Amino acid sequence: MITAYSHNNDGHAAIELFRDMRRNDFSPDNFTFTSVIGALGLVAENERHCQQMHCAVVKSGMGFVTSVLNALMYAYVKCASSPSVLSSSLMGAARKLFDEMLERDELSCSTIITGYMKNDDLDAAREFFYGGGMCEEMVVAWNAMISGYVHRGLYKEALEMFRKMYLSGMRSDEYTYTSIISVCADAGFFQLGKELQAYILKTEVNPSPDFSLPVNNALITLYWKCGRVGEALEIFNYMPMKNLVSWNAILSGYVNAGRINEAQSFFEEMPEKNVLTWAVMMSGLAQKGFGEEGLKLFNQMKILGFEPCDYTFAGAITSCAVLGTLEHGRQLHAQLIRFGFDSSLAAGNALITLYARCGVVEAAESMFLTMPCVDFVSWNAMIAALGQHGHGIQAIELFEEMLAEGILPNGISFLTVLSACSHAGLVEKGHHYFNSMYSVYGITPGEDHYARVIDLLCRAGKFSEAKSVMESMPWKPGAPIWKALLAGSRIHGNMDIGINAAERLFELNPEHGGTYLQLSNMYAEAGRWVDVAKVRKLMRDRGVKMEPGCSWLEVEI
Repeated sequence: MITAYSHNNDGHAAIELFRDMRRNDFSPDNFTFTSVIGALGLVAENERHCQQMHCAVVKSGMGFVTSVLNALMYAYVKCASSPSVLSSSLMGAARKLFDEMLERDELSCSTIITGYMKNDDLDAAREFFYGGGMCEEMVVAWNAMISGYVHRGLYKEALEMFRKMYLSGMRSDEYTYTSIISVCADAGFFQLGKELQAYILKTEVNPSPDFSLPVNNALITLYWKCGRVGEALEIFNYMPMKNLVSWNAILSGYVNAGRINEAQSFFEEMPEKNVLTWAVMMSGLAQKGFGEEGLKLFNQMKILGFEPCDYTFAGAITSCAVLGTLEHGRQLHAQLIRFGFDSSLAAGNALITLYARCGVVEAAESMFLTMPCVDFVSWNAMIAALGQHGHGIQAIELFEEMLAEGILPNGISFLTVLSACSHAGLVEKGHHYFNSMYSVYGITPGEDHYARVIDLLCRAGKFSEAKSVMESMPWKPGAPIWKALLAGSRIHGNMDIGINAAERLFELNPEHGGTYLQLSNMYAEAGRWVDVAKVRKLMRDRGVKMEPGCSWLEVEI
């Protein structure tokens, strides 16, 4: 019964049953302690809880049993991950327990490494791994180091660890391969991933289903993350065995490729679904602008009896952000807290975006500051929120703070900070950040980055500098560049540049009504009414129609 409660994540019930067992004079054995300590890892909130169980183990005479001590180490490590405790003392207790063990196994070693990694003590993890000599002989220890690097986003270190593992003659297993394939997927190293796939096919003859299934699932994710959904589907179709992870991986591929119709059909065909399946579908609908459909799916999921997880809440909140339904989003925020997911990173990022898009910057900032942990998505969302609502200086200060915290920016980070510079008129700062993209961080600027810089220069009236930037581009200017030029020309009344930009846009996208409208407004502001009439006639001749503006109202909320 204690084991059943523990396996079903009901730690409090398991511990209470253990107390009843002691009150009724039953003596716990090593299996009892292993189960109840596992339950303790689910609910322990401070060092005292772990110490009390540690004392009970010693008094019972089980203080030499490896399985019991492994469970106790896990409890210390799990409690050390809680934001409300001093992790160093708990990890010290776990390490002391390891050092005093008479017999250690692979689980003992991997538990300590995982604990150090989860508490961001990379130096201690490396010292422990290389220090005793024991860990270097265990595949699970190598896997724990690689997995720890992967989860912290240290892809270079993970790959270097894999290289050392190979050179040492240690044989990789499915956990090693899935971790390294995940690196290739997240970092975009598609060619390296394909080489690893070829190596696995060459060296693993007749692999077991336990090996093939997780590796194939990781390969599916690699292919769709690198934009090759068709090839991911081929792997899926040829798999001799599939599980829910396989189906969810393909669904994620369709969603992230923007193939929503195919994703919806695939979603309907799935033989089974879990809450993550619904989360993937909702998130995809929200990200592609189908906010109303995303909320309907959230309600349908609850009607069918699925209990929401933090990822489903994130998808529903993002749907509210798309629709601008602030009050509905606040209701979901309250539900999120009630379900105990208020510390979720995914949900927290979605809430920052919701409050920012609805103009409640103070709430977005409060959310950002109170989140127990943040990632670069959180920083990007908050920087964008400040920049979009006229707080350009604060956005730049936050970007600098992000860099000081050691968070490496990505392409989206630079888009947000360049936009902030543009709206605040900070030309020199914008130039500095744009130039640092490749020279400092190795990020090749895309067309959107060039468009932001040109928008920045045109808003400041620096058209000659904007022209120089356009000439330095490695490709011909596309629609985003000419749109930025047209908008800046209208602000400063530069008719010649504006007319030229509009003509280029007519060639690239003759059906886009916004170009005609901006050019017409430029002529009107200059009093050139004959030209205004010509632009309007051109629109009619080409059958271009403007989408009427609309607003949403929430009634009786």
